[in-house]
Amino acid sequence: MSPLRTEHRMQQIQHMLLEMAGGNFFYRLETSDRNDNVEALAIVLNMLAEEIQESFYHQGYVSSKGTTEHLVQMCFLLDGEGLVQMANQKACTILSKLHGHIVQKPFSELLTETSKTDWDQKWKSLRKKSFYDMTLPLSFMTNENLVVPNRCHITAIKSERDGSHNILITVVHTTTGRTFGKERNQTAISSDLNNQISHKNRTKPKVKLSYEDIRKIREGRDMILNNLQMDLPNLKDLAHQLGTNEFKLKYGFKELYGTTVFKYLVQERLRKAKTLVQYTQLNFKSIAKMVGFKSAPHFTRAFKEQFEHSPKIFREKADSGEL
Repeated sequence: MSPLRTEHRMQQIQHMLLEMAGGNFFYRLETSDRNDNVEALAIVLNMLAEEIQESFYHQGYVSSKGTTEHLVQMCFLLDGEGLVQMANQKACTILSKLHGHIVQKPFSELLTETSKTDWDQKWKSLRKKSFYDMTLPLSFMTNENLVVPNRCHITAIKSERDGSHNILITVVHTTTGRTFGKERNQTAISSDLNNQISHKNRTKPKVKLSYEDIRKIREGRDMILNNLQMDLPNLKDLAHQLGTNEFKLKYGFKELYGTTVFKYLVQERLRKAKTLVQYTQLNFKSIAKMVGFKSAPHFTRAFKEQFEHSPKIFREKADSGEL
């Protein structure tokens, strides 16, 4: 496996571990037929996540301290052509996609290749029926290429006004009544926040960030990382999508990450560009486009300012072992 592919695979594994640490056990890593240590780790991690998820599912029926709750994890509303008309906020978070990159897109684009084939076949027959209510196992693909396998509840909704059909797809996550992730991590997150506040600002914050505020800001950070090639929506729209307001997004982001949202975006674009320049032979124009720069000259100026060398010189030094 090439160094770049190995690094990308390890980033997927790290992301899944962070989700598991936060109490989310519905992610899976897509496996392949490669036979190496990294692939073995991915398989073991999938097995571990599945076993933990199942243990919490069954605990809901036997534990006297908590009851089972059925929570809507993801929800999509499709039109008669299979285009997504609505997606809930949690779906955007789980799939690491901006709302604007889901709506008005074919639902099948959110699925793995195998599930896409299953959905396309089922969709042909569903469109011919006037009413249906069924369950279908489908696997979704996140921006980090993590797989989210789920059993989807699919219901047709017929309009009495014009006879058109809308399709509601709902994914329900079963959990115990106890807020496992939130209660367990609240103390650690509060401590983490205190450690990340800039040394230059030791005064008491004017705004108190709750656990939910911190979670939403981190979700915003994840969306930025997973959409580096896309234009960042204005902060008001981004805050609205995350379920907070622009002021808290700006303030909280600076407190957590020590910089503004825009500067963080540029910083992460350049970090990804550095990896592509160093470990691939892609031309610099393609790299600039992949990380969201509008033009190659703009990318070159920003890269040189950050890493002291132009992309060309940086690659030459990397190839010669000088870095």
